[in-house]
Amino acid sequence: MSKQLLLGDEAIAQAALDAGLSGVYAYPGTPSTEITEYIQMAPITSEQNIHSRWCTNEKTAMEAALGMSFVGKRALVCMKHVGMNVAADCFVNSAMTGVKGGLIVVAADDPSMHSSQNEQDSRFYGDFSLIPMYEPSNQQEAYDMVYDGFEFSEKLGEPVLMRMVTRLAHSRSGVIRKDQKSQNSIAFSDDPRQFILLPGIARKRYKVLLARQDEFIKASEESPYNKYMDGPNKKLGIIACGIGYNYLMENYPEGCEYPVLKIGQYPLPKKQLLQLVESCDEILVLEDGQPFVEKQLKGYLGIGVKVKGRLDGTLSQDGELNPDSVARAVGKENKSEFSIPSVVEMRPPALCEGCGHRDMYITLTEVLKEEYPSHKVFSDIGCYTLGANAPFNAINSCVDMGASITMAKGAADGGLHPSVAVIGDSTFTHSGMTGLLDCVNENANVTIVISDNETTAMTGGQDSAGTGRIEAICTGLGVDPAHIRVVVPLKKNYEEMKQIIREEIEYRGVSVIIPRRECIQTLARKKRSK
Repeated sequence: MSKQLLLGDEAIAQAALDAGLSGVYAYPGTPSTEITEYIQMAPITSEQNIHSRWCTNEKTAMEAALGMSFVGKRALVCMKHVGMNVAADCFVNSAMTGVKGGLIVVAADDPSMHSSQNEQDSRFYGDFSLIPMYEPSNQQEAYDMVYDGFEFSEKLGEPVLMRMVTRLAHSRSGVIRKDQKSQNSIAFSDDPRQFILLPGIARKRYKVLLARQDEFIKASEESPYNKYMDGPNKKLGIIACGIGYNYLMENYPEGCEYPVLKIGQYPLPKKQLLQLVESCDEILVLEDGQPFVEKQLKGYLGIGVKVKGRLDGTLSQDGELNPDSVARAVGKENKSEFSIPSVVEMRPPALCEGCGHRDMYITLTEVLKEEYPSHKVFSDIGCYTLGANAPFNAINSCVDMGASITMAKGAADGGLHPSVAVIGDSTFTHSGMTGLLDCVNENANVTIVISDNETTAMTGGQDSAGTGRIEAICTGLGVDPAHIRVVVPLKKNYEEMKQIIREEIEYRGVSVIIPRRECIQTLARKKRSK
């Protein structure tokens, strides 16, 4: 055994490699990105031909991982929480098909929205899908859960969801590694129709999944990740989920005076819950995210019990859990160890100086403001979303991956002109292509700007699936090649860019403008590496 200092994300990655991983499937998204990057850079990945290329989106990642499980190999799927929405179609149905090779799905949630559009809690997806879940409290647990989780998945014949949060994903701790396992050999299910979800088969498999819920609860009750720790003061019982347990113990370095139930595996362990509830006058639930356990607990046991947490205002309904908020919840004096120095100012994110998106927005905004006062610009998820801020103030929407094109189409359907969409190259191949096909099918009166910086810039410069192929994709989807216009977003080309924008806005139909210039950050990294 060896010990390494690892991020939570890196602990997951190393555990998967040590457990005999055959492939990781992912689309980059903070705070999950480092899992796949760590696997990509590990020497064993190339030595053993472990799949580690980025996928086009989270749905294709989930489906490919299920395909690897189909042939008996162990697969890891990684995404941020909003990626679960994209992968949900396959993810929910994978609970019905079950698995052959071990399959772990990592959802990295982002309480407080450090780099996200919402705070959704992925535990609801695991509960909705009726499969077991892990939620580690520290890096060692994250490693152990993944290392043993593949075997657990194979034993149950079900995928396992692991829920991380930003603070755990991006903080470091010492992690003790276990022995390296070999990859599984190719093997197939004994049931040749296991993965065929025709209604007649799906109905039977759903009944089996429902019948196994007691088995999953028993596994939680026997899990080393769920621990009941007694305390002398029975006025309060505390349920501490995942990293919430760490925050609690920071406030009780000598041991907690109250009984504590640490939760690291779901579904909830009914036996330990009953023990806590029967011993204590009231219950406090500490969970980083939405009131997932708190809501269940109020109706879960079928008995009257006073439950405190996010719903009653003991803890805030939004934002991250932290040691200070936990201290206030248990009635301890909140002494802040550190204060923010007065010289430190909040600095909002901004587009890099020299970024091609800047030049694109400057020319686009000038044309629209001068000539089209009724214009609206529908944007998307990426660096270019910062066009919402000063000095550009250039966009009117940002909802989800790919929504720029389809919202622009809907607005155009409603009579808006000009209706402009701005989307990046990676987001276009992730979720924009189907929206463009809708536009082509109806010859919608939209102008689509695919701002191409030849990388997935916002998450660190990973490969973009559409690099070098954007024009071919647009042509293949049916856009008239005469209205696919490529420009180089530089100051010297402003007048040319303005003229092209005017021409394509005046064209009554689908037009695509592709401002293309490599991200200055990836360009700088390439120069340094040379």
